[in-house]
Amino acid sequence: MSQNNGRPKLSEKGLLTPDNCVLTIIDLQPQMLFGVSNFDRQSIINNNLILAKAARVFEVPTVLSTVETKGFSGNMWPQIQAVFPGQVPIERTTMNCWDDKNFLAAVQKTGRKKIVLSGLWTETCVALPTIQAIHDGYEVYVVEDCCGDVNQLSHDNAMKRVVQAGAKPVTALSVMLEWQRDWAAKGTYDAVMDIVRNHCGAYGSGVEYAYTMVHGAPETKFPEYQPPLEVAAHK
Repeated sequence: MSQNNGRPKLSEKGLLTPDNCVLTIIDLQPQMLFGVSNFDRQSIINNNLILAKAARVFEVPTVLSTVETKGFSGNMWPQIQAVFPGQVPIERTTMNCWDDKNFLAAVQKTGRKKIVLSGLWTETCVALPTIQAIHDGYEVYVVEDCCGDVNQLSHDNAMKRVVQAGAKPVTALSVMLEWQRDWAAKGTYDAVMDIVRNHCGAYGSGVEYAYTMVHGAPETKFPEYQPPLEVAAHK
């Protein structure tokens, strides 16, 4: 049985499917990333791109939110905004997005009771809405490798707190594979492999090797790099 975009309907039984969850991306902004020291910051950007692109591939409704953009935190990372062109993040003043009526309304509008949640920092922008969403009857999956905090203790304590409250810790890759579930689902297979090759390190290199050296597929071609015009003008 297939549905949107030729995707097969997946069994749930406690698992995530593209049709039973909403993705929330919270406060992926420069000032928040500056304060992260427990985890490689480039990896956080990369992992959030895995998650965001997977949501586009599987048509998972996504709520974007930012805090104090002009006053302190800066704009949402352009890499993430490029995955959702034309979608304006919900701007807040509250540290806890569950206190913001517009954010809450956007989640409720999806009609979905499972939330896949990413954000910075773990102890505030992630932990506070997670605990309150669970209190309100939602099931929350915290994408831990997309989050970070000011130190390891802060991150670890926040994760312990949300797990004790009932949240499920996951990773960006695990979420994407849970949405794919079956390699025979060709409607999304190529897009998933494209994300893997671009963002999944040794796994991605292994896929490229298998495609080209084992199966004889043509090597992946990327667009030619073009330096910015300002740089070229000074040569």
